[in-house]
Amino acid sequence: MSRDTSLQSDISKGNPTTKDGSFNRAPSSFRNTIQKGGQFPPEAGFVAGIIFMFPWLVVRIVISTILCSSSQAPGGTAWAHRTLIVRKLKGLEDLISVSTVSPRMGANGWPFSNVDEFPGATTDPVNNSDHVKDLYLKAEPDYGGRFTVPVLWDTKTGTIVNNESSEIIRVFNSDFNHIISPEKAALDFYPTNLRQEIDEVNAWIYDTVNNGVYKSGFANTQKAYEAAVHPLFESLDRIEKILEGKEYLVGGCLTEADIRLYTTIVRFDPVYHGHFKCNFRTIRGGYPNINRWLKNLYWNNDAFQSTTDFDHIKTHYYWSHTMINPTRVVPAGPIPVIEPL
Repeated sequence: MSRDTSLQSDISKGNPTTKDGSFNRAPSSFRNTIQKGGQFPPEAGFVAGIIFMFPWLVVRIVISTILCSSSQAPGGTAWAHRTLIVRKLKGLEDLISVSTVSPRMGANGWPFSNVDEFPGATTDPVNNSDHVKDLYLKAEPDYGGRFTVPVLWDTKTGTIVNNESSEIIRVFNSDFNHIISPEKAALDFYPTNLRQEIDEVNAWIYDTVNNGVYKSGFANTQKAYEAAVHPLFESLDRIEKILEGKEYLVGGCLTEADIRLYTTIVRFDPVYHGHFKCNFRTIRGGYPNINRWLKNLYWNNDAFQSTTDFDHIKTHYYWSHTMINPTRVVPAGPIPVIEPL
């Protein structure tokens, strides 16, 4: 008899909150990396009839995505979306394959297309899994954490390399530079001279904005909600001032700070404003500098636009979070989902 994992897979049952009703995000569990000379080295090779840039390792991002204009665009989580943006910016599409799951995350978590034939979802060709949870239990049968995306998977040892998006994007930023084009290798979204400032910006934006929208939306008491939503908008006010007359958050160039913020802001008006009760102001109606920054990234950089699908985004949140939206009705707006330049 298989053990009950519903508290790990069903977000309506296992959503972690503290005694006062505050949302408490659990840390990621798999924290290895891909590096030359390490346990998972990036090298050239041939695996399972498909050419990859690894001798025995296929690194696959298991991520909520759909196919859009011949490119793969993530829907559900802002965390997974980060990895696909950096993957495209660094030209890693031919080196790192992507399996796509349905945005309709149900009682068993994220399903593959053999369970839910949502448009653009795919099967798991390596493990023939039904759900992302199958990968976690294959990697660690006694695993007790959440079954989250993204996931980096090692096909030789049959285990998860990493499931922490902030670490995966840094792997993509630098650890493949020796096997990609010099032009792509020269792109550095975490430059040494800006790291301290990037880390400082990331820290407060993560706590109050990236995770702040979830702390607001998943709070189950008024007090916990108020404790999250006010710092969220205080930080948006702070970001608005930072972006006054600027194109990017740090150093006058595109960095991981912009990438990490983008995946939250692009979801704000379509999802977080209504679904998560983050309704002091919309981005388009209350933050002209942030809105300009958002539109410039979306409309002027294909790595952002081609990895953003608003129907998929809205389907995930409004369909999956039945404790917030029990009818699973997905709203038609906003119109337009993002404003033109």
